[in-house]
Amino acid sequence: MKNILSADPSPYLQQHKNNPVHWQTWNKETLNLAKIQKKPILLSIGYSSCHWCHVMAHESFEDQSTADLMNKYFVNIKVDREERPDLDFVFQSSYQLFNQSGGGWPLTMFLDENGVPFMGGTYFPKNEKHGLPAFKIILQKVHEAYKDQRTKIIEQKNLIKKNLQLKKTKVIDQELEPILENILNNLDVKNGGYKGAPKFPTFYVFDTLIYFYNKTKNPKYLKPVELILKKLCSKGIYDHVEGGISRYTVDENWLIPHFEKMLYDNVQFISLLAKFLKIKPDNYYLKKVKQTTDFLKVNFLTKDTNLLGSAYDADSDGVEGKYYVYSYEELKKIKDIEKFFNIKPEGNWEGKIILDEINEPKDEIIEKLLEIRKKRKKPFFDKKNQLDLNCLWVSSLISLDSIIPNQGFLKTAENFYHNIEKKFCTKNIFHSYSKDISFIEDYAYLIQCLLDLSDTTMNPRYRLSAKKYCDESLRKFYDNNNKIFQKNEHSKNDIFTSPIDISDNTLPNANSIMLINFSRLGYMDKANELSTSLNGYLNLYKSFMTSSLKALDFFKANKIGKNCNIEGCKI
Repeated sequence: MKNILSADPSPYLQQHKNNPVHWQTWNKETLNLAKIQKKPILLSIGYSSCHWCHVMAHESFEDQSTADLMNKYFVNIKVDREERPDLDFVFQSSYQLFNQSGGGWPLTMFLDENGVPFMGGTYFPKNEKHGLPAFKIILQKVHEAYKDQRTKIIEQKNLIKKNLQLKKTKVIDQELEPILENILNNLDVKNGGYKGAPKFPTFYVFDTLIYFYNKTKNPKYLKPVELILKKLCSKGIYDHVEGGISRYTVDENWLIPHFEKMLYDNVQFISLLAKFLKIKPDNYYLKKVKQTTDFLKVNFLTKDTNLLGSAYDADSDGVEGKYYVYSYEELKKIKDIEKFFNIKPEGNWEGKIILDEINEPKDEIIEKLLEIRKKRKKPFFDKKNQLDLNCLWVSSLISLDSIIPNQGFLKTAENFYHNIEKKFCTKNIFHSYSKDISFIEDYAYLIQCLLDLSDTTMNPRYRLSAKKYCDESLRKFYDNNNKIFQKNEHSKNDIFTSPIDISDNTLPNANSIMLINFSRLGYMDKANELSTSLNGYLNLYKSFMTSSLKALDFFKANKIGKNCNIEGCKI
């Protein structure tokens, strides 16, 4: 065996092509190889802009002695989570089952020779530290456990499969606003977002709150939205120089970001700002949304497809945040900068300064900060085009057009959709590089952006295309037994279980989006089925299903003939 990643187009897998580890890709041949050799599988899942993925790669996967152990005892498989979100979902769920805690990346899972997980973790250090065991020790112990208990481990398949299956009640309908009240109680009334740290900008929560504000005009729903937008736009998570936000912050005050910039965060950020500005016009937020939109249009554009790529790395020159932070010596040369940013000689992060806004900075201040930054090496850009995220980008541009009309945003949205058609929709639609794989998220957000285009332009072809893809999604993904969409296509499932996902993660859950799509298209019988299922799951998993509250209310209102759109229903 040898490392075969050089032949894979994924930027993440390309980062590992020179590892001494004999990395394979996830496919039937590799899975069959594990069966033939009766070896367990070491599955490593990550993505190109993941800081801790880089750390583990440098510490362990580039280390010959560690690679020797991996090659001797395991069939080693590398997966790009953005290329195979279904695999990531199943094995993150498995991690949570085994460890009773949230997962993350890199995800390190040990599977039996049939591809069923039996143990796992996230980042393992090369040497024992931070209460984590050394990776080599883990490798040795897993090998010994599998050698001694192989039969027993393999026999666990049905038990693991059963424990991963979602449960639901027979609740047909329920009041939604009391559930939303519980979510409000868990929000940080001082700093915004959820309580504690790290802080993630869970946009689906605040999008749902805006929806219920538009429905009820109750200020308790709008107040948390205003608070988080204030924090996201003024604190260190926002890039005050070029625009856009980082993935999350390690602190509870949104100051110290994990510096990677993801497309999925930024398109949702634009949409949320646009929806808020429709309610409360504000020049400050208008400037931020324009800056972020311009940043994506220029810096995320991949010129060969005229679509947006996926992410910017947190690191440059192997140092986290190097591109984004400043020294005090650099900043003190800029006149009056202390009037706009909180500047201290000792810095606010590892002796450096993360820009923390006091007052809205003048353009000339931003220009001088940009001049300094232009001398630095930019972080690595993952130019991977993903169908679902580019469709979200189209929808965000349409949201922006509703508050800033006649500025070309609608035309840009249409142009991007035409580019989406050219790349992803010529024959069978596909998610990214693997042209024979698609997921329900791709269909959900494709249909959504088509309906957004249809409602805005009144061009009937968009609605006809939405209906076509809706019918296609039902054939490919709908589970007629559970009355819910599964994550991957029935006919192309190469995982030991069929993944059904009803929880929000980085994006609103695809089943909630499909319920709204059904309602907008008039597929009321299917909408009723899906609504019943989501209500059944909601009773048990309500803390993970915020976007479903919006979807269920929207369906219910449409069912009884209320005057509704996706931003809310009039009383």
